[in-house]
Amino acid sequence: MNVADIMTRTVISVTPETTIAEAAQLLLQHRISGLPVVDPGGAVVGIVTEGDLLRRAETGTQRRHARWLEFLIAPGRLAREYTDANARNVGEVMSEEVVSATPRDALSDVVEVMERRRVKRLPVIEAGRLVGIVSRANLVRALVQGMAEPSGTSDDSGIASDAELCRRVLAEIARQPWGPRASVDVRVTDGVVELHGTIIDDRERTALQVLAEKIPGVKAVRDNLVWIEPVSGFVIPAVGSKPSSES
Repeated sequence: MNVADIMTRTVISVTPETTIAEAAQLLLQHRISGLPVVDPGGAVVGIVTEGDLLRRAETGTQRRHARWLEFLIAPGRLAREYTDANARNVGEVMSEEVVSATPRDALSDVVEVMERRRVKRLPVIEAGRLVGIVSRANLVRALVQGMAEPSGTSDDSGIASDAELCRRVLAEIARQPWGPRASVDVRVTDGVVELHGTIIDDRERTALQVLAEKIPGVKAVRDNLVWIEPVSGFVIPAVGSKPSSES
């Protein structure tokens, strides 16, 4: 999937001349947390978000500093804080550094950018013009659609044998860079996977359960793994089994 598959194509945008009051009303009316700012030619010149409207004089939330501390803060920073709290137009508070995407970008690249830049949405730009927006909500919708799609079956009958399920679980463990293939054994009876063996990090326990649950045909996962704490050498047995979501 790429950005074009999930992006919102009808984008609510504002201009630098839009008032703060109008922008705030749009955020509330459309239940969104950010607005691209465009010039008359449709080019994105900034973005304004709920975060830009938090420190406002109207709500008494503007930044305040002790008098002595103001002498230590650069005048430019104090001036910017005053602008953010009292500005009347979007162009005076918007973030001018815009992180964007294109319709052809892969979703994995978009997520990486969102995490690295700590942003919740990316304007989608093509040929210099705003054509959409991709947000965390779009990614969550894509997740829901992907989880709703039926999984493929393993053979002509649509039912995998226990031996086939075992092979698939072991093969999937071996494919993972964290997979403890040498120390974990898998047994399958009537579609129920039993995990035996040792792990050296308890986080591997949950990962192995999730891995087995994802295999089509697995009905449940029983955890019999033993965690050997590598520093102390303590042996910590499993506390129970975890049923899968597939019946």
